[in-house]
Amino acid sequence: MNILILNWRDIKNPSSGGAEILTHEIAKRWVKLGNQVTLFSSFFPNSGKEEIVDGVKIIREGHPDARFLFSSVHFLAYRFYRSNVQKFDVVVDEIHGLPFFTPWYVREKKVVLICEVAGDLWVKMFGPFFGLLGRLVERIYLQFIYKNIPYLTISNSTKEELIKEGVSGKHITVLPMGLTTPQNSKRVEKEKDPTLIFVGRLSKSKGIEDTIKVLRQVSKTYTKTKLWIVGGGDEAYLKFLKKKAKDIDVSDRITFWGFVSDEKKFELMERAHVLLAPSLKEGWGLIVPEAARVETPSIVYDVPGLRDSVINDKTGVILSHNSPLEMAKQSVLLLNNKKKYKDFQKNALAWAKTLTWDKTAKQSLKIIETMGTTRKYEN
Repeated sequence: MNILILNWRDIKNPSSGGAEILTHEIAKRWVKLGNQVTLFSSFFPNSGKEEIVDGVKIIREGHPDARFLFSSVHFLAYRFYRSNVQKFDVVVDEIHGLPFFTPWYVREKKVVLICEVAGDLWVKMFGPFFGLLGRLVERIYLQFIYKNIPYLTISNSTKEELIKEGVSGKHITVLPMGLTTPQNSKRVEKEKDPTLIFVGRLSKSKGIEDTIKVLRQVSKTYTKTKLWIVGGGDEAYLKFLKKKAKDIDVSDRITFWGFVSDEKKFELMERAHVLLAPSLKEGWGLIVPEAARVETPSIVYDVPGLRDSVINDKTGVILSHNSPLEMAKQSVLLLNNKKKYKDFQKNALAWAKTLTWDKTAKQSLKIIETMGTTRKYEN
């Protein structure tokens, strides 16, 4: 098959996250299974307009923000498709807040890949005007425009949210998630002093401010506690976080690592004692099983996605109350209990080893191959 994927970012984009890892890992495996895959995504500074990565052809045009209208990746994806009509057998429409509205112009088979429903995040991220507008648009396209399109998603939480938004459960497939770890990486020891770590994009929705508050609380018990914040993002938000740390007098115990390589990311996670994940919402929370793979338990907020990536009280802790104070309390309890900590490490590693991208790629490809004719999924 000749497959076209429409996504706002690609794996080499500095702002890419778990969704882009998922997309690339299944796409390159589709290629190995004998398919042709083209990924159309947005341009970013110093990126090439076109390149091939692991057999996947990547074409970059436009801005990832749909508010750029005719210069957005969403509009330019439509124009790209129109100039390549009948070239593709199936189109994967990847939704991150806004979709590519493929039901309006794609005649071939099409499938939605969605990691999370934005929901209330619209207002929190974009303010009252654009936020409410985005929320309204999301409800409309899920309930009407994409009503009969097959969906691929990555957690039961997202499936439940989609059903609440009006999508029929019979159209939704929850894919098993995989895990990528660096090859031939050397094992490293845990830090001498208690070390908390956050890994992810520097974004308000990730709850990074709460990790700083957690550090202050944990430091009351363990005075030499450190916090590592790993990930790139908006410079203005980074300055805000640094000011927040300074205001509560913990800046000397926080290291902002910025964007790091996968090898460095796994090294830092292995050296740390606890991964903190206080996001408002995730599709699945890929960073949690990644930390588990290097025997670092996670403490997470009880929110969609994160609650799917932790086996509570076995591989980590899902909080009963989402607050920095409760996260700090559970961190101290875990650090105090060496037997429980070692049990968590053992369980987390065993669970993480069961996650493979091969399963994800084969099941998603099977869904695409067994889809009915295009007209069956048109509105």
